Amino acid sequence: MPATSDSALALAGQLRSLSDTQLAELLGARELRESGIGDFFDLAEALLDPASVQHALGRLDRPALTALAALSELGPAATQDVAARLTALGAPDPALDAHLAEAARLALVTEQSGLYVVPASVTQQLATWPELGLPSLDELATAAAPAALAAVSQVDAKFTDHLAAEHAFATTTQISELISELQHESARELARGGVALPDSKRLATAMGVDLDRVPGLFEIAARAGLAALDSGRWMPTGSSSDWIVGSSGERWSLLAGAWLERLPADIRGILASRAHATWGDGLDDFVNWLFPAGGEWMRERVRVYTRDAELLGITSAQVPSTPGIALLMDGAAAAAPAMATLFPAEVEQVYLQHDLSVVSPGPLAPRIDARLRTMADVEARALASSYRVSTASIYRAMAGGETAGSIREFLAGISLTGIPQPLEYLLGEAADRYGLVRVGALEDGSARSYVRSTDGTLLRTMLVDHSLAALGLARSGDRLVTRFDIELVFWTLSEARYPVAAENAAGEVVVLARRRASRQSAQVAGDSAIGLVEKLRLASSSDPEVTGKAWLSRQLDVAIKSKVALTVTVRMPDGTDVDYQLEPASVAGGRLRARDRKADIERTLPLANIVSVGPAS
Repeated sequence: MPATSDSALALAGQLRSLSDTQLAELLGARELRESGIGDFFDLAEALLDPASVQHALGRLDRPALTALAALSELGPAATQDVAARLTALGAPDPALDAHLAEAARLALVTEQSGLYVVPASVTQQLATWPELGLPSLDELATAAAPAALAAVSQVDAKFTDHLAAEHAFATTTQISELISELQHESARELARGGVALPDSKRLATAMGVDLDRVPGLFEIAARAGLAALDSGRWMPTGSSSDWIVGSSGERWSLLAGAWLERLPADIRGILASRAHATWGDGLDDFVNWLFPAGGEWMRERVRVYTRDAELLGITSAQVPSTPGIALLMDGAAAAAPAMATLFPAEVEQVYLQHDLSVVSPGPLAPRIDARLRTMADVEARALASSYRVSTASIYRAMAGGETAGSIREFLAGISLTGIPQPLEYLLGEAADRYGLVRVGALEDGSARSYVRSTDGTLLRTMLVDHSLAALGLARSGDRLVTRFDIELVFWTLSEARYPVAAENAAGEVVVLARRRASRQSAQVAGDSAIGLVEKLRLASSSDPEVTGKAWLSRQLDVAIKSKVALTVTVRMPDGTDVDYQLEPASVAGGRLRARDRKADIERTLPLANIVSVGPAS
């Protein structure tokens, strides 16, 4: 206990000196819970808890663990002493400084008087490793890595690239369908995490995938900044609008680039070193060797990224593709052209048919596909997609700002068969009826809205339409009124396929912009860590003198309770400072009573004269 408390004193002082950013990074890396942590001493004790220490050791790779274990064996030591010990073990480490810095970043090492020190609880935990089936220092230093992974056959590269391109194109298409569907209707996030089942089923149908594929595709989209949580609902981000109209190659480049950018440095190093080798079981063996305490946490991290590598065509059957190798070695900019050449060629023209269907003879250019979707519903999504134009889809396009003329011009420009007569009739009829139902804001300044129409039958239909029941429409003279605002009423009627238009106070038709994008580009990470940092800082007074007294008092309390010896620096009457090696016994009346073992006497010192305290030397 004394040794551990001694470590807590030293660590608390080191934690207090960190910047807010460094503290937040440490808390995030160690994944500590805020409960029970009121000050830096509480934080130090939480970091030195055996379970927390083991958790942190699992985040270190074998070279860093070897350096830490060697330092633990030596006791307080300089870098050169650790280097000499590793050399003696036959495991010289050219990156020793970086490895010790990483251990210090995780608070597994402290620095005192120019020496690295391993806290007692870390040393004790490392000593238990052989009992847990984990390697000792000698085993960390001498156990060889698994045999090199099998090299990729150049003969099979063409076949690998073909399958990889199929997967990449399918995933890119599915993500675009996901974003398009989220633009139509957001998805609810459950309190325990994950998308609500009804929304998951809807999105799976839109993407044409099995239900269990939805979370993985969502993760890829979120990682690329295309979807984000906003008030408990998943919505497309503002950047998704540009992405969805880019070429297939450009869209893949963003997804693959985000995969690489978010790849943890340790996993990126593993995969990059095996860019020309088969992954699979051999990769798992290597990861288990490199992170001996990583356990299921590390295996799961690798599994997620290798799974997504398959979906994105970075690998195929655990073999890196040509674009995948370029991505790992040179980045997304180098990989994009390699993948784009493997994708099927895009087309910019379609067949408009008499049954009001639209057939694309190949993958339709995304910018054309995006606009066509505003006036036609997707029926089948594949290399040759099909759409269908209907009165409701034309109303939807007009609600978004299109006119009969702009729709006709666009369709004529992309059609290989002109505009069939049935489609001409449909456009004319929709244009005549559009705006038959008008929605506007009541002039009394409230959020209430009205619905009016020259067609009394339509108004009576809306009153009994179950799909509009939530609006609570009620008749008021020759129109209907509701307590909801104009935007909600307008889009509800539009989705119910009424020929609705919004109007201003002068009765002029206006276009309402529907908010489809999340207000945030990505989820804010580390909120709990930032909150804990603020709590720790608030626990200290803004007055340095008050803070110093509180810090001194807390150090003495910990030392008294744990019976830890301290080095107490006292300012003498002549202005000089004298260090005493003391065992604090009590604090009362503004004075410290302590046992001076060296002089074998009891000392009583005024707290006002104590300059600083620290672990006994």
